[in-house]
Amino acid sequence: MSARSRPSKVRLRDEARPHRPGASLAAFLAGLPGVLGAADLRRAIDAAGRAHARRRTILWGLGAHVIKVGLAPLVVDLLKRGLASGLLLNGAGCVHDLELARMGRTSEDVDTALDEGSFGMAGETAERLNAAIAAGASDGLGMGAAVGREIETGRYPHKSRSILATAYRLGVPATVHAAIGTDIHHMHPSADGAALGATSFRDFETLTGLVATLEGGVLFHAGSAVILPEVFLKALALARNLGHRVRRFTTVDLDMIRHYRPLENVVRRPTRLGGVGISLTGQHEILLPLLVAGIVERVEGGRR
Repeated sequence: MSARSRPSKVRLRDEARPHRPGASLAAFLAGLPGVLGAADLRRAIDAAGRAHARRRTILWGLGAHVIKVGLAPLVVDLLKRGLASGLLLNGAGCVHDLELARMGRTSEDVDTALDEGSFGMAGETAERLNAAIAAGASDGLGMGAAVGREIETGRYPHKSRSILATAYRLGVPATVHAAIGTDIHHMHPSADGAALGATSFRDFETLTGLVATLEGGVLFHAGSAVILPEVFLKALALARNLGHRVRRFTTVDLDMIRHYRPLENVVRRPTRLGGVGISLTGQHEILLPLLVAGIVERVEGGRR
């Protein structure tokens, strides 16, 4: 067989182009290789651009690690630009979002604190979160809105960088999906199991309503190995069971390593009926800014 007649996976047009000093971000992205992860990154950016242009739903599922590595300002920017129709967080996201809004710092040394018996015992964080959640339960709010309201209306010097406060202020649904016993404020006497359950369950109902509108849209997921993939799968199952057509949409999982549940419950299973599942692997603090910058450039670049 001749090599010229043999099918080949890579061609010259797929090769990277060297970056020119001063070139735009769009030029940088266009110069990435047309294969594997680089091609998938562009596919994810394009999916968000199409969804935004067609006014389709764009959801962002964020584990607490995304906040801990300093990426909350990017999510706030997405909210302000109208590039997030809704957010879904795990319970720890509340902790770090509130602490950063209040003190400008978060994330204790778990190893040392656990040895000393002090891990998770900071009273102020627990008292504020548990009080906000109890008040939200009484007022018929979900956990995301309850904590967002607390930060937005309370004395929090750094509330402008808070994901939950920004979502609350802008009226964007932000849902929080708690597993009892996984978060530090659950260990305190002020914790109310009924309030935790009621507010998180309301957020599951809200999320199901959002997922029901996901046809033609995009779900981005970053940093939750178990809870958010499981909650999303159940919300999708419920939306379909209620008769909503949710088949052709894109899911994008971003993580440092590939985990079973995100791959199955975000990338593969939900997209079997005609959707597209994409998996991007890399450190959040590098990969997510690159993705978000690409989306902003794709959506806003032509307006300058």
